[in-house]
Amino acid sequence: MPLAGAKTVDEIISESLAIPRFSVVLFASFGALGLLLAAVGIYGVMAFGVAQRTHEFGVRIALGAQRSRVIGLVLKEGTTLALIGGSIGLIGAYLVRRAMQITLFGVPAVDVRAFGAMFLLLLVAALVACLVPALRASRVEPLEALRHD
Repeated sequence: MPLAGAKTVDEIISESLAIPRFSVVLFASFGALGLLLAAVGIYGVMAFGVAQRTHEFGVRIALGAQRSRVIGLVLKEGTTLALIGGSIGLIGAYLVRRAMQITLFGVPAVDVRAFGAMFLLLLVAALVACLVPALRASRVEPLEALRHD
């Protein structure tokens, strides 16, 4: 009698892992989208803040502040926001650790390396997002900034 629905071991394993594989792809996609949205949000907030403070940066540069100090000031503010947001995210991840452990096989409830890596990735993305407004702030011409008032 012929076998109906014969499958290789690789096909059986592939079918049994289809849903978990989809979950991993879905989580990775949401994570990447979340990182992109966080970077765009930080960029938007910093760009708006720099635009509002153009007069202040112009005065600072007119009084002799080095452009690197102005860049450092903007990057410091962006880094502070990223550290606060990252800390809140770490607390949130710690609170949902049980759901992550149930969903992801072989992942401990608190994976310090993964949390740390994501925190550093968010921090780097925030610094890159703050760099453009920081460079824009350092290029403010004092006369033009003062003239607009």
